[in-house]
Amino acid sequence: MESAKGGPRVPLRDRARYRFDRTLARSPGTLMGWLVITCLVVVVPVSLLLVWTDPGSPTSLSGRLIATWRISAETLRLGAATGTPLRLVLSAVLGLVALLCVSTLVGVITTGLAERLAELSRGRSTVLEQGHVLVLGWSDQVTTVVGELAAAQAPRRRTIVLLADRDKAEMEEALTARAGPAARARIICRSGPAVDPDVLARVSPRSASTVVVLPSAEPTADAEVLRILLALRAVLGEDTDGPPVLAVVRDDRYRAPARLAAGPLGTVLEADTVTARLIAQCVGRPGFSLVLRDLLDFAGDEFHLADATAFHHGSFGPALLSHPNSCVVGLLTPEGRTLLNPPADTVVLPGSRLIVLARDDDSTRVEDCRHLVDASAIAAARPEPASPSRLLLLGWNRRAPLVLEQLRSTARPGSVVDVVADSAVPGPREPEGGAPAGPDVLFRSAPLSRPGILLGLDLDPYDGVVVLGPDRGDGSGHPDDWTLVTLLAVRLLEQRTGRETRVVTELVDDRNRPLAPVNSGSDVIVSGMLVGLLMAQIAQNRHLAPVFEELFSAEGNDVCLRPAGAYIHPGAEATFAAVVAAARDRGECAIGYRRHDLARTGSGDHGIRLNPPKGERRIWYAEDQVVVIAREHHRLPPIAAGPDGSATAAPAG
Repeated sequence: MESAKGGPRVPLRDRARYRFDRTLARSPGTLMGWLVITCLVVVVPVSLLLVWTDPGSPTSLSGRLIATWRISAETLRLGAATGTPLRLVLSAVLGLVALLCVSTLVGVITTGLAERLAELSRGRSTVLEQGHVLVLGWSDQVTTVVGELAAAQAPRRRTIVLLADRDKAEMEEALTARAGPAARARIICRSGPAVDPDVLARVSPRSASTVVVLPSAEPTADAEVLRILLALRAVLGEDTDGPPVLAVVRDDRYRAPARLAAGPLGTVLEADTVTARLIAQCVGRPGFSLVLRDLLDFAGDEFHLADATAFHHGSFGPALLSHPNSCVVGLLTPEGRTLLNPPADTVVLPGSRLIVLARDDDSTRVEDCRHLVDASAIAAARPEPASPSRLLLLGWNRRAPLVLEQLRSTARPGSVVDVVADSAVPGPREPEGGAPAGPDVLFRSAPLSRPGILLGLDLDPYDGVVVLGPDRGDGSGHPDDWTLVTLLAVRLLEQRTGRETRVVTELVDDRNRPLAPVNSGSDVIVSGMLVGLLMAQIAQNRHLAPVFEELFSAEGNDVCLRPAGAYIHPGAEATFAAVVAAARDRGECAIGYRRHDLARTGSGDHGIRLNPPKGERRIWYAEDQVVVIAREHHRLPPIAAGPDGSATAAPAG
């Protein structure tokens, strides 16, 4: 149907709705007028109907009108006075005034509550907590840090306060999904810039037990971390009694100023350096990433500090076989110095504490386990020294030079690294004076984004492949997209040749880890998650920072997986206490093992068992591996195996 002018005819209902909406948009008075008219249109006819249908109503017209007024007035709360017209008018005026006052009061209360609820929903209110963990900033690690701290054992229910310049509802949704509704912690989110001292003061940093500062994903993240630390210093003042501060930067140029800003109780981690160290350590240690994840995850066993009173003035060696349900790995001296895997004859001074791998900090008990050691099962074999290797590095990002620098420190002389990237890249930094030359590094440019180039690679000469995805913002798509495509091409090359190649790769998102098409002997490192786990461990106990610093560095003690045949005769049945004794006699601390029959089955733990009971007895095979804390390149002394706690290793000649 068309109008007289030839246009489409608008239905009457739509025109009426349009005029009504336009009337409402004029002013609040118009809206009130429409409300009055609507009430009268409904109330008056219904009141008339009630009066005229009531057998007991007055018979006269005036009486019925008065009854109609009374019902309408009572319905509209205008009073029900009768009599002269003046009384009716005054009654209506009083009713309207009362209605206006009550409506205004309700409106004021509703508006105030709405504004307060809106302020609370925006996360702008003050937090008054004591002993809480304060997390400043938002990054890929935030869900891991908060989730792990919520899962950690604590004497009382922990409170975690998060301040970030993001929407409060979005933060709560993301953190609740990670921590779960049954978490042992109460999570409070506040919205605002952490670089503003006034905003920072709202979350009570002075009364916090620990402050964690996270870098964002922006290019200026490190500078923002530095500003947050300075804002924190402005709120806390120059007091040395403030809470311990843990911060993360990506560029090592910001580490020194960040340490100064964090204060004497501050700890600053370099995320890129930590990731590069983990990648380099995984190259020569299949399964290292699985062990590391288990060590850092609060769901399993982790490092704790235990009482060492029973060993004061004695040597460290007997402590290794004196804890049936935990593994001793080091000492914290009275001066606060950390000794990881010290010599067995190291004296335990009064005031020292043991560093142990245990389920929680109150589960460690002292009990002599030497009777569980069968000396006849201990082997005298030596692990074969690693030979030079040839590695292929595919891809390039900002961490690649650090990875090559770490490989330069850990690789055997004669090793070679071939780097294939999309474009020309700078070489790694030259080693400092006196440092080993490390592997030769050969660079080659090739368009790896083309599948034909990837499928044309020859993997036969290589002992392992390292895959590094691009940085965020380098090209379109998620960095893991290119990594997964490259891993798929490597997998196809393995199927063509029938030869499995060890692959070490880095992913950004943990959700992509199950999608990575790699064989069971490969390692997948989710850099953000592992850094987050490390931060949660240090936030739980800041004394553990030197422990992880040494474990992840190229110098000092490392976490190693070594053949079980070097500790226990293959095929022999022995307890884990015997493994601990064998490792002790080699200057090592055994903390677990990996079963070869479960390593390739895809089971949840991949055959890795950390901190087994000392009395656990099993048959040990040559293909099994023992997880130890040891010096990777130290010279092994001759062994004089024995079940007692004495230092039986002769000095290296």
